[in-house]
Amino acid sequence: MDFSIIFGNAARAAFGPEAVILALAAIGLNVHFGYTGLLNIGQVGFLLLGAYGTSVSVATFGWSLWAGVVVGLLLSVAFAVALGIPTLRLNTVMFAMVTIAAAEIIRILIGSTDAIGLTGGPLSVSFDAGAFYDLNPYPDGPHDRYGIGTFEFTGQQLWVITVGWLLVALVTAAVVMLVRSPWGRVLKSIREDQDAARSLGKNVFSYKMQALVIGGVIGGMGGVIDAIKTSGADPNGFRPQVTFFAYTALLLGGSATYLGPVLGAVLFWFLREWIESFLRQIVEEAWLPDVVADFFDGAEGVISVATVGVALILLMLFRPQGIVGNRTEMQLDAR
Repeated sequence: MDFSIIFGNAARAAFGPEAVILALAAIGLNVHFGYTGLLNIGQVGFLLLGAYGTSVSVATFGWSLWAGVVVGLLLSVAFAVALGIPTLRLNTVMFAMVTIAAAEIIRILIGSTDAIGLTGGPLSVSFDAGAFYDLNPYPDGPHDRYGIGTFEFTGQQLWVITVGWLLVALVTAAVVMLVRSPWGRVLKSIREDQDAARSLGKNVFSYKMQALVIGGVIGGMGGVIDAIKTSGADPNGFRPQVTFFAYTALLLGGSATYLGPVLGAVLFWFLREWIESFLRQIVEEAWLPDVVADFFDGAEGVISVATVGVALILLMLFRPQGIVGNRTEMQLDAR
């Protein structure tokens, strides 16, 4: 068994575009859940609108890529406002149910056959992201590769990764400044006790709405990166489990921490790809009986997700605050 290949594949996934997208989704959830106490189970809806807003603007309406990015982020804002106005006064459970339902309704509508002329429907939508790749400073010839062994990227992939992680760094810095400001302290007070914050004259609804919009826009940025990475969008890529993956990353790293969502996203993809690569090598090298090998063959993805889920359960039992979290900041009973 070649562990260099396994670790190379795992590191490639941990620092690749998928980890960038998951990190942005988890940072947005951290604003919602970690700092404000909003149990948003529909974060994938913001990613979907960011991706489709960008893709449809370019592919269907013929606008520039940069106009499409703005449209995608504006749609995320609109979704947050439309979602927040009727729901932010609901209790935690009802709010969670509405958010996951709203995200799924949008996905089904965008992926329906009636929307083929606009969004591509179930066939997905593709566009030319050349305006982004024209800025690529890395040579991208047929033989240009960056990295060592299986931990390597093409010039285009490296450009997406560079921009993506730079965006993650900027967003993280912005969240740090916001949370350390008086505005951020009000958010924490709302998370701890809404009635106490309201008694001090704070407009709890307004602050929740602001947090919902900010976290949603950050999630929308993840959708934009996803659209640019694939030069399109597919409704099947925005199923509810994406939100749960983001929560897994957030809880692994540590809720209500600055670096927790980023660390969690890196660990999530590292563990998933390590397990999948390990199982693939076991099957390929015929170390297992045929019956067992047939079971593992093709099921690596399911097994890797299940294993990460077990790791998360153990983490919640023995270190519920996450790897870099603070137990006093952990709010699994968000109000």
